[in-house]
Amino acid sequence: MSKLKTLIQNLGPGLLFASMAIGTSHLVLSTKAGAQYGWIMIIPIILANVLKYPFFEFGIRYTNVTGQSIIEGYHKRGKGYLWLYALITLITSVAGPAALCSITAGLFINLFGIEGISFTTIAVCLFVFNSILLIIGKYKLLETTLKFLIPILFIALLATTILVINSGSASTIVNFNPPQLFDELGILFLITLIGWMPTAVEASSWLSLWSAEKYKVDQYKPTLKDALREFNTGYILTAILAIFFLIIGCMTLYGSGTELSGNAITFADQVITLFTTHIGDWAYVFIAVSAFATMYSTCLTQHDAISRVSIDIIGLLVGKHEKFAGKKYYAIGIIIIAIVSIVVLYTLGANLGLILAIATTTSFVLAPIIGYMNLRNVMSSDVPEVNRPKRGLQILTYLGISFLSLLALYYGWILIF
Repeated sequence: MSKLKTLIQNLGPGLLFASMAIGTSHLVLSTKAGAQYGWIMIIPIILANVLKYPFFEFGIRYTNVTGQSIIEGYHKRGKGYLWLYALITLITSVAGPAALCSITAGLFINLFGIEGISFTTIAVCLFVFNSILLIIGKYKLLETTLKFLIPILFIALLATTILVINSGSASTIVNFNPPQLFDELGILFLITLIGWMPTAVEASSWLSLWSAEKYKVDQYKPTLKDALREFNTGYILTAILAIFFLIIGCMTLYGSGTELSGNAITFADQVITLFTTHIGDWAYVFIAVSAFATMYSTCLTQHDAISRVSIDIIGLLVGKHEKFAGKKYYAIGIIIIAIVSIVVLYTLGANLGLILAIATTTSFVLAPIIGYMNLRNVMSSDVPEVNRPKRGLQILTYLGISFLSLLALYYGWILIF
């Protein structure tokens, strides 16, 4: 009981990670993986979660041991590290929040039958609501909100998965030929799935900043063992939910001959319609809650995280890190991210897909470099030898870096040729 009590007390960064990760990569990619390619896709989902684990774990480890964010660690390794991370953050931050809020708004309209209001208007309302929520409640309210939201999401998804399994597999069309996994389209999808499962590698700094904020708010820092246990709980939950979505895709869509939309909003609506057809209209509430909670939790946590990361980077670059760590600058960061995202929605909305593609490609290609930067941090003199990752975790890190590097190179080769 004491271990459970400690785990509940330390709930925070791992929980936020889970809520942030189970967005588009799970709702769209995991479901589509099962729907198009079947049960075989459980292998790359597990592989991605295992090989990318060290990169995220190091964000928790570095902050717990040093009391500093992993971004401060980049700064100590050299300004080149910090400028590179700043560039990645700038590119990914322009489109990320706007795209996520657009998808969430579109889902809200489709799921709950809202008429006469555009998804852009709903998205703006979401940005305003999230900004007020984060500025007033700050980290503590975000953590508390997700402590209620994540269990609802998990229960709704578990119920949906059980209902789907109980209903049996969808009817397979005559002469069904499963798509080839190792042709060009299949390889591209595989790369995308692994690259974004459970989420982008730069989110390791988000974990780091959430940890630092939790220690400050709670005025208590857990042991490294307890901090990693809490993170591992969130990480395992993230992987389980990815498998839930895969099962749902396999059972309801695989072999049905249904053409799936490439648009995230249309795809989600399409899947939910098929769920209700397969299970029954009475199950709609479970499915609607699962889908919306998945995207809204991601939308809220990303808004918070990008604001924190941006303020941390700027503070280090201008030499006023301590000053920028205050509540005033956090509020300014939240407002700026909201304003920039709203401007992007209204001015570049037609090209949002292209902007997001550039952002995700940049993030994916540079992921091995961020992984290496994180390893440099936890193996530096900042971290006492006793708290550094053990040899097995170091080997797993190099395997992850090598694997992601090969994927990035192959992805580049496909795009060029």
